[in-house]
Amino acid sequence: MRVLVTGGVRSGKSAHAERLLDGAGAVTYVAPGPTTQEDSDPDWAARILAHQRRRPDTWTTLESRDLPGALGTPGPVLLDCLGTWLTGHLDSAGLWDAPSEVVRGAVRRQLAAAVQVLAERPRQPADSADRDVDLVLVTNEVGLGVVPEHRSGRLFRDLLGEVNQVIAGECDEVHLVVAGRVLIL
Repeated sequence: MRVLVTGGVRSGKSAHAERLLDGAGAVTYVAPGPTTQEDSDPDWAARILAHQRRRPDTWTTLESRDLPGALGTPGPVLLDCLGTWLTGHLDSAGLWDAPSEVVRGAVRRQLAAAVQVLAERPRQPADSADRDVDLVLVTNEVGLGVVPEHRSGRLFRDLLGEVNQVIAGECDEVHLVVAGRVLIL
């Protein structure tokens, strides 16, 4: 089963996503955000360390912004999070100041490739009684607040909204986490 976990910052998304894979054995944890080598922010480093300490020893970490490649990893996968993937993709491709149609095209190409990989990823038959979770994707819900003042904020919000809709369409369930509570949509 494939699950998209969404919600606000510090809502409990990551902890919930990790619980969905309790007992899954060897899980690949995909970290598409900046690594401590790329980002010298001590707060970011502390977040990474807290996440690492929470995970079982049987889990391996894959630091990669290659969304299609990460989703093609065999076995149970947890990707945390699509928002940091999008930021990293825009950063590494130098797209923040590019014309909107260029940015959207680049993101849509990556998204289409990811959807293709998801289509090829083995999944359980719809009538299967076995509803084991084998793919969990975490994302931020960014469209519930004010309209961002700056172009980069609006661009990010709009693109992540599109990414979330496309990925949600490929998942069996979407879980909304608010204040540590989970609502299955």
